[in-house]
Amino acid sequence: MLDSVQKPAYGAGLAKAQAAYNRGIRHSRRVRWLKVLLPLAALIVSGAFVAVAVVRSYLPDNIKIAAATIENGMVVMEKPAISGRNRMGILYSMTAARALQPIKDSNTIKLEDIHASMPMNADTMADVVAKSATYDRKADDLTVEEPFTITLSNGVTARFQSGFLDVNGGHLVTDKPVSITANGASIDADSLDMSDNGRVIKFTGHVRMNVSPDALRKTQK
Repeated sequence: MLDSVQKPAYGAGLAKAQAAYNRGIRHSRRVRWLKVLLPLAALIVSGAFVAVAVVRSYLPDNIKIAAATIENGMVVMEKPAISGRNRMGILYSMTAARALQPIKDSNTIKLEDIHASMPMNADTMADVVAKSATYDRKADDLTVEEPFTITLSNGVTARFQSGFLDVNGGHLVTDKPVSITANGASIDADSLDMSDNGRVIKFTGHVRMNVSPDALRKTQK
């Protein structure tokens, strides 16, 4: 009688211990993926800074345009495009449907339907797609009020609803949902604050991390 009572209790305790162990294993694997995703997220920020560097080059001396008109006090450039090679000799390019610059404010330029491709390093390219962005040369900041996506050639993708980039301060912030995915894992948050050129990354609000079963199994190899 005593044995019949003790054995189930022992079995239940063993099951709980095993469940706790399994949870710990899953948690450690997620931490490993987090350590991978965060540096990749920093690369995303670097991509944004490089994008602004290309926007800086969006000036009449360097830009190719299909046509230009003056409308409502704005210089409107149709299908502006710029391309070149960086110091490593890797090709970069940026195009937009339109570029608008106030006649009375040469420091501000707004781009619409932007597509930029730029090198992060010798092995990684960043592809930026945005509906619109406004660059202030005097303040050296970029404001994006519509959704935009940054995709790296190594498989990392970041989707933003909006964003504000302080180039001098090395600071990217958004108060709207952001999603970063890479290699079977993802981080979603209600807002994001990256500082020190991407070295410090803070996710806030409802933060969720997901790792696919296949990605978890790869950590065992």
